Amino acid sequence: MATSLKDRVKAATERGTGPVGPALDDVHERTADGEGEQGAGHPDGAEGVMEWLRRYEEHFNEALPAHLETGPFFAAVRAILPSLSRCTPASKLQALLTCARFGLVPDGQQAVITASGNVATFIPTYRGYVELMYRSGRVESVHVLMIHANEEWSYEPTAPYPLDFTHKPRPDLPKAERGEAKLAYAFCRMKGGGRSQVVLLNREDAQEIRDEYSEAYRRAEESGARDSFWHLRFDDMWLKSAIRRLEKVVPTSAELRALGAVEDAGDAGQLQILHAPDPETAALVAEAERAHRAAEAPQLIAVQPLPVKGKGRGRSKPKKNRGGRR
Repeated sequence: MATSLKDRVKAATERGTGPVGPALDDVHERTADGEGEQGAGHPDGAEGVMEWLRRYEEHFNEALPAHLETGPFFAAVRAILPSLSRCTPASKLQALLTCARFGLVPDGQQAVITASGNVATFIPTYRGYVELMYRSGRVESVHVLMIHANEEWSYEPTAPYPLDFTHKPRPDLPKAERGEAKLAYAFCRMKGGGRSQVVLLNREDAQEIRDEYSEAYRRAEESGARDSFWHLRFDDMWLKSAIRRLEKVVPTSAELRALGAVEDAGDAGQLQILHAPDPETAALVAEAERAHRAAEAPQLIAVQPLPVKGKGRGRSKPKKNRGGRR
């Protein structure tokens, strides 16, 4: 018999054949210990919703990583509840639990919980992706910025590092003097030295990604609502597209890959929690990845060619994984 919240969500989803809304209502009935919405005593006010969410505090405690306590997390939740007043209780619960499992705070900085009709959806920001890249333990620093029309920059892939890419931001200038945004870029400095590939996306690149992959954007266009994040926060989505493309070409973690899958599920109107890290297996995955990195290090050393006399101290670099849809 399915006992965990994730199992109950999955069971309800597998039984349903309709859209997300009915499936989530079914999940609510099952996660309220057999009670329906009225039986669960779910009021409309923010304080009443917070009291209802406290019934699932054990699930949130299990979901949140050690560095994030329930206090700050629920403080952020309390602030956003008015914007979710029309969402079903079950969709609020699954969106917030999904957010918690990634250890992100829904404060608009790391993540957002947004209302799409009566369904609450978890959306990580580009800063949320950066946070998880740092947590992977493989990067020293992550840089994701916008290049404006009146700023100096150059990109010459065949030039030697660090002359291949330069950018001189002008945050001292008023926005009007900086000019319109021309390019978004992202790169990492890796632990142990070296820098990743530089990913650059112009506005047309971002629009093509939006048009090809974002179902939320298409729905908002077709309905005339024009309220998707691509409509409301285009530059942030532009930057996030750059960081997601960077994630395809640098060493990452299972958690970071799951974040992309969860965002894609939410964009498609699917239950997100089914793609989120499972607290019961997250520790095992983290340990396996640490073991993989430890085993990988001596192999990388072994394949370095010996210096050739008279030809300097050149060294080869391990190949980067390439590909991916973004």
